[in-house]
Amino acid sequence: MAGPPMPARDPMTDPATGLIRRAWQVWLRNLTNTVNDAPVRIQTVSLSGQTASIGTTAIPSVPLSTGLYRVTWYVRITTPAATSSSLTVSFGWTDHTVTMSFSGAAVTGNTTTTSQTGTALLSADNASPVTYATSYTSVGTPAMQYALNLILEAVSA
Repeated sequence: MAGPPMPARDPMTDPATGLIRRAWQVWLRNLTNTVNDAPVRIQTVSLSGQTASIGTTAIPSVPLSTGLYRVTWYVRITTPAATSSSLTVSFGWTDHTVTMSFSGAAVTGNTTTTSQTGTALLSADNASPVTYATSYTSVGTPAMQYALNLILEAVSA
């Protein structure tokens, strides 16, 4: 939400009353609303040199409140397999006590320029944490290696 520009050339207070002037009140209120409405990063995960599947792993290190969360991920093949490889990133959460899951498409390019990025909006409750996992296959030596980065943000909790 864009508000008025900062009234940098206006005096902040009225010299007669010592009170904050209206232009500054409006600007500070808009700034407060913008900060309050911004997503809050809960946790980041940054892994490299991975050569196997990652089992179900909780993302947050703190309990979540019921609300909307956004998970964004980026995965890249850092060493291709000799023959072929496949990698799928998946997420799990609960929504009103119902177990939910989402999986990205399998990453099968098997080159160092192969990557995938995505964002998912989750309505999660506090019954369990948001989790991530990967499913990995690699054929030939050397084995495929990958890097995974993800961010969990609270959009409205």
